[in-house]
Amino acid sequence: MSTLVIVESPTKAKTIRNYLPKGYRVEASMGHVRDLPKSASEIPASVKGEKWAQLGVNVEADFEPLYLVPKDKKKVVKALKDALKEADELVLATDEDREGESISWHLLQLLKPKVPTKRMVFHEITEDAIQAALESCRDIDDQLVRAQETRRILDRLVGYTLSPLLWKKIAWGLSAGRVQSVAVKLLVERERDRRAFKQGSYWDLKATLQKADNPFEAKLVSLGGTRVATGSDFDENTGQIAAGRNVVLLDETQAQALKQRLEASIWTVSNLEERPSSPKPAPPFTTSTLQQESNRKLRLSARDTMRTAQSLYEKGFITYMRTDSVNLSQQAITAARTCVEQKYGKEYLSPQPRQYATKSKGAQEAHEAIRPAGSTFRTPQETGLKDRELSLYDLIWKRTVACQMANARQTHITVSVEVDDAVFKATGKRIDFPGFFRAYVEGSDDPNAALEDREVTLPPLKVGDTPSCTELEPIGHETKPPARYTEATLVKTLEKEGIGRPSTYASVIGTIIDRGYVHPLNNSLMPTFTAFAVTELLDQHFPDLVDVKFTARMERTLDEISMGEADWLPYLKDFYSGDTGLAGQVQTRESQIDPAEARTVDLADLSAKVRIGKYGPYIEAISEEEGDETVRASIPLDVSPADLNDEQVQVLLKQKTEGPEKLGLHPETGEPIYALIGPYGPYVRLGDKTEENPKPKQVSLPKGVTRESVDLETAVGLLSLPRLLGMHPETGAKVKASLGRFGPYVVHDQGKEGKDYRSLKGDDNVLTVTLERALELLAQPKRGRGRKAAKPLRELGKHPESEEPINIYDGPYGPYIKYEKVNASLPEGKKVEDVTLEEALEIIAAKAATKKKTTRRKTTTKKSTTKKTTAKKTTTKKATTKKSTTKKASTASGTTAAAKKSMTAKSKSTTRKKKSTDSDAE
Repeated sequence: MSTLVIVESPTKAKTIRNYLPKGYRVEASMGHVRDLPKSASEIPASVKGEKWAQLGVNVEADFEPLYLVPKDKKKVVKALKDALKEADELVLATDEDREGESISWHLLQLLKPKVPTKRMVFHEITEDAIQAALESCRDIDDQLVRAQETRRILDRLVGYTLSPLLWKKIAWGLSAGRVQSVAVKLLVERERDRRAFKQGSYWDLKATLQKADNPFEAKLVSLGGTRVATGSDFDENTGQIAAGRNVVLLDETQAQALKQRLEASIWTVSNLEERPSSPKPAPPFTTSTLQQESNRKLRLSARDTMRTAQSLYEKGFITYMRTDSVNLSQQAITAARTCVEQKYGKEYLSPQPRQYATKSKGAQEAHEAIRPAGSTFRTPQETGLKDRELSLYDLIWKRTVACQMANARQTHITVSVEVDDAVFKATGKRIDFPGFFRAYVEGSDDPNAALEDREVTLPPLKVGDTPSCTELEPIGHETKPPARYTEATLVKTLEKEGIGRPSTYASVIGTIIDRGYVHPLNNSLMPTFTAFAVTELLDQHFPDLVDVKFTARMERTLDEISMGEADWLPYLKDFYSGDTGLAGQVQTRESQIDPAEARTVDLADLSAKVRIGKYGPYIEAISEEEGDETVRASIPLDVSPADLNDEQVQVLLKQKTEGPEKLGLHPETGEPIYALIGPYGPYVRLGDKTEENPKPKQVSLPKGVTRESVDLETAVGLLSLPRLLGMHPETGAKVKASLGRFGPYVVHDQGKEGKDYRSLKGDDNVLTVTLERALELLAQPKRGRGRKAAKPLRELGKHPESEEPINIYDGPYGPYIKYEKVNASLPEGKKVEDVTLEEALEIIAAKAATKKKTTRRKTTTKKSTTKKTTAKKTTTKKATTKKSTTKKASTASGTTAAAKKSMTAKSKSTTRKKKSTDSDAE
């Protein structure tokens, strides 16, 4: 008996094939095999004249969707049909969520199997899970399919009805969406808060006190019995102390006078309080919390997180990554507790197994939280993973293991110190037992470093002690505007408000970036002027669609449809075709929207107008110097709506009317040097643009150097980069200083041997750094971005051949020996202090040999595969004529070859994004 199993991706097919009995053939659908038409060219001629054809949904016939097989999927579908002809049974093994159910349903509709058909679901790809799934197959869940189809139709109606309106009224290529438009509105509202923000300033004093040669810091908290003002006491809209706050607001003069008054006084401990606490570990990851923590710790976007997690799942390393559940199976709890006991000891185990309950009412995407797959958890070191996959698996492993660890125990210490009529407060924290902190600290890369950061020690103190004051420093503060959203905080807000599904957040955020609504700035999301224009139009004319509560109610209704608690058709009819339906609203209000007004962004306190043009946002103002003519100038990409002011406007307009500011002439070439502002910010340029010199040299200004502060000398220096500092004394190769994407750096350029880079530190200047300083930096070990170099537990010595150091480090899974790129764990029972250099050399050699064997196996496999493929192609060519070779070769080797050939660059992108179609990406 032959059974055909269909999954979504080749990676998943490759993994699952290892766990199926003989006679099972696994093929990939390459994601969705049918979808609504994405362009007019895809609409069949038979319905092209219908009013609803552009929507792809027949709103006149019970919202029947027009599903088509995309061009890039036709070969895949044909290959699946051919494979089905040879099968006695069909098993649909797509993902277990709503969309996976929908893909299986679409396959059923397309393939029309005449053999018995089953639906197989599993949430991890392990041998036990696959065997269990084979024994408990079921039919396709029509209720889940209907919920997914309703969501897809609803998103299409919103996107394809509103987007053309935006093209007409604002700019071509814009889009609206059920979730994306609400997400953009959240970003715009936060940016408006930043623009309305008024800065406040206040002063306080910081004292350095000492008791028995142990220094500690204390901060002024009250004066004359009244609390001293802090940043939280200010009104963000006025920059003044908020009404009703009874606080003392110090300025610089008052702070200096207070310092002089208190310096000679006696300091006395008036109160000491110790408060114990016992933090609990966070639950295991859901889709949302994984995206948030991955963004915070690994700086991965939601999109990259989901792509990487998808790969880990399909390779069998983690359970299904689209889930709202924090539940863990008994198997997972046992595996996690075993890891805790083996890696950290019994004292770190929670007394009882921890089980977490899912709070979200709509949680249904999967049966378990995201965790390492299997009944035993492979440590990150045992997986053989690299780069992003290793980092993300490490994060998931730590979070899962930590959730079964004991609570941490810590003591918070607060000490009040009186001096005259002032009270200072010192705070400390003592970690009595690290518990789960030993494995995982939320928001921190390194648990060990985080433990150090969390513990703030104070000297032994008691009431009545009189510590000495060694320093008293007045410190000025300025209040800060509300922080922009990061991907992590936006995901958290969307989930908290019940907007969309966590499984779609990655594609939603990706869409608003791709459409130009958001400009990523460091790790934050800065909304663009286009986002302001679109949000203003939708908010004014279609307020419900961008209302957070209205969108959350829509989401709840979709969940109710999936559970059979609501009817899909009446809901769609009411939403789109009812008296206040979307179609009628658009038709009525289109004539009421003035394009000139829609393209204008309303910014308070700005004299010029900001408009959205064909090539992006620009400012428009009347220039008296130009005879009251209208002057327009493009707005640079890095200028945010919150920060654009009249001063910047005048600079941009002046550059437009008078040309760039001339700093002077280059001392060697005599060419003029200009300071300009371009789409990507301020820069300096050498010479004029001419036909002979269409691209004169230009350099962006480094961080900390503004267009106003740059002078001729600095500009000449920047234009001379890269600077040759000299030759390396050991290699004789060039050492240079220059500016790059991540700031100023020095480089040891050894030609074919490669380049060795080091970033310059805060006090270093790329224009003045010396060869000696560069050599000092190059001699330091290279560090990963944003991470501190680890200190070795023991330095064993140097390798006898390479002279490179061999050290022992403390890792999250125990001590290990490091030599160049080889990391080798210590043998069981071996203590750090007992390892000799000779033993270390043997351990390293054994580890290196293992790596070489693995590499050889991979190379041999690749060569073998290549030979087989070549042989097949040769046979095919001989059996066909030259004219038909290409066409027949694509199907001659069966389904697998067809699937492989369909994996063009475009198909790969589609496969990676196969979950994006229900995320209102229209």
